[in-house]
Amino acid sequence: MYGRDPWGGPLEINAADSLTDDDRSRNLQELDRAAFSRPLDATQQSWLLGPTEPKKKKYVDLGCLLVSRKIFLWTLGTFVLTAFLAGSITTIVKKVPRHKHEPPKPDNFTLALHKALLFFHAQKSGKLPEHNNVSWRGSSCLQDGKGDQGQVYKDLVGGYYDAGDAIKFSFPMSYAMAVLSWSVIEYSAKYQSAGELDHVKELIKWGTDYFLKTFNSSSAGYKRFAFLLFAQVGFGDTSGGSVIHNDHYCWMRPEDIDYKRTVTPCYGTCPYLAAEMAAALASASIVFKDNRIYSQKLVKGAKILYDFAESTKHSHSKRHKDASEFYKSSMSGDELLWGGAWMYYATGNVTYLDKVTSHVMAQEAGAFGKSSYYGVFSWDNKLPGAQLLLTRMRLFLSPGYPYEDLLSTFHNQTDRVMCSYLPYFRKFNRTKGGLIELNHGAPQPLQYAANAAFLATLFSDYLEASDTPGWYCGPNFYSRDVLREFSRSQIDYILGKNPRKMSYVVGFGQRYPRHVHHRGASIPMSVKKESCKGGWKWRDSKKGNPNTITGAMVAGPNKYDGFHDVRANYNYTEPTLAGNAGLVAALVALSGGKTVGGIDKNTIFSAVPPLNPPTPPPPAPWIP
Repeated sequence: MYGRDPWGGPLEINAADSLTDDDRSRNLQELDRAAFSRPLDATQQSWLLGPTEPKKKKYVDLGCLLVSRKIFLWTLGTFVLTAFLAGSITTIVKKVPRHKHEPPKPDNFTLALHKALLFFHAQKSGKLPEHNNVSWRGSSCLQDGKGDQGQVYKDLVGGYYDAGDAIKFSFPMSYAMAVLSWSVIEYSAKYQSAGELDHVKELIKWGTDYFLKTFNSSSAGYKRFAFLLFAQVGFGDTSGGSVIHNDHYCWMRPEDIDYKRTVTPCYGTCPYLAAEMAAALASASIVFKDNRIYSQKLVKGAKILYDFAESTKHSHSKRHKDASEFYKSSMSGDELLWGGAWMYYATGNVTYLDKVTSHVMAQEAGAFGKSSYYGVFSWDNKLPGAQLLLTRMRLFLSPGYPYEDLLSTFHNQTDRVMCSYLPYFRKFNRTKGGLIELNHGAPQPLQYAANAAFLATLFSDYLEASDTPGWYCGPNFYSRDVLREFSRSQIDYILGKNPRKMSYVVGFGQRYPRHVHHRGASIPMSVKKESCKGGWKWRDSKKGNPNTITGAMVAGPNKYDGFHDVRANYNYTEPTLAGNAGLVAALVALSGGKTVGGIDKNTIFSAVPPLNPPTPPPPAPWIP
């Protein structure tokens, strides 16, 4: 069918145009579905939907500030969540049972150290401070040195009584103060950790203050017979039958002594005492180096004493019988070596180093000897201590030529001494309980064992500080830990690990001596005053001492580990100043373990300048 096109052309009418409305509607729907079966791109959507309006942000008005609502909600939510978590954690912490982390309990060595230091308060002479830590002691012997007109008159008040009597021997007292000072110089950190540093320094000063009274402080008194040094206050020799004003014959408290006490001066006849006291003052000057004025005063006194000792070292004048009866120095060479080493450390004067590293002085000190007591450090034999002091210099300063020759010898000798302490060698016997018999079975063995324990621990710490794992005994190598084991075994024996299960330090442990040979500890405080012989009843009483002399290390057992707790037998029950000094040194060296630290490497060298040794001589020319 054709129709006419109004624009001038034929108009073809297809059969499709004759479709009904229903058919047309279905066709449109199918077209719509076909059209929308594929997604529209952004351009097509914009044509259909037109431009979109931008989304408006919502704000929260905080009064002076508009904040995005989204940021505000996030911040608020974070705050609420944090508060919730903090509150939950706090509640949990409060409800969880608390475990208090208390500091570790002090070991036995530290506990015994506290007590051993108290012994020195029981031995103080003179005007005591208000708080002396020993309730049953008071001021005593306040007229010492003040004789009648025309006699020796000098203030000799103060110092320490030697043992269970009231005699003041300058020789062992000097040794005791030197050993205490040495232990402070090496182990000040351990003393500090134990809360005893100020305490032990006060005890040392009590001794050095007294020493400064015992000799001419003028520098113009070096010559023999012009120099006055006091060796002793009190009298103890009863061999001549004299018992009047005799401090050994009388059994009375020091506070009750009202008689004039004998004073023993020495004029040019005691180089050993002068050298020993020089060592005490020189070592103490390092302890008190922060107190410059006092330290310099000690050094000045030490120089005077050491010069006097050197100027009279070949003196063969007769010694005072009473002083030599109880504390007789077998030779003076070891004191000069010991004192000279301390003088070098205290002053840094290389002249002293030249002296102590000379073959002559080493020979006179017995450094090349083979005595059965070689290596036994004591109030009489300072050689092992002096050699260890000089070995220290070689380990840490290595001064080289021209000192190396003797220093290496001292080092080798120290190695030998340490080997002799070990149970693998048979130089010294041991009791069945394990106590080393350094005095070869003689009475009063504990002081020697304590001294050896101190030296062995100190040498072990020297090796550790110099990164040396051990040392040789002949062809065999031994770890430095072996030395500490030896030291612990000896001090453990003293503190109660022995066949008798008894502590030989009064007040330590549950079982210890109750009848200590000590005048002040044996007489009750309620007794107003006892006469010279009136106190014998307390000496001979079978009851335990009414006053506990805490910290006193008694003389000790016999070679069979046997012990008799009898007051009258001083070979078992008497404590001494020198013995307790060695005990304190050994205890502090072993205390705290490795957690507290080792030795102080540098303090002892504080006065020593850098060494610039001369160039060694060239070797001899080669001759074919």
